[in-house]
Amino acid sequence: MGTASGRFAIGTLSKGTGCKVETIRYYERSGLLPAPARSPGGYRLYGAEHLKRLAFVRRARALGFSIDEVRQLLELADHHRRPCAGARRVAASHLDDVRARIADLRVMERVLKETVARCGQGTGPHCPLIEALYREEPEPGSRGSGDKTREQARRV
Repeated sequence: MGTASGRFAIGTLSKGTGCKVETIRYYERSGLLPAPARSPGGYRLYGAEHLKRLAFVRRARALGFSIDEVRQLLELADHHRRPCAGARRVAASHLDDVRARIADLRVMERVLKETVARCGQGTGPHCPLIEALYREEPEPGSRGSGDKTREQARRV
């Protein structure tokens, strides 16, 4: 997967991990991946340590950890002999966020299910879903349905 020196180009790292080249560069700029060595021609040359670290980052991101949370986990892995307690704190906080999102999604599911049911066969000129979407005014500073409170969702 690389040169005789055990180093390989960013395209090879990308293909080997399924991570896009721009994402790898972003992870470098974000400090999640260390800067690679450079060839005499200025090309990035990655090694096994980059591959291992990129796999860690991708797995953490697949579990929904934010960039900052991944950074915290890497810091723990890099600089602590026993990182488990710190990693547990990061993961427990993330788990709380995931559970809150799941609860919000369940509310959204119930509201959508009820609204779809009110639409009947969908053959009439009157549409409860469209009326509900017009009726619901977003709160100032909100970014859409993801910020909707459970009480707001019940009113639809």
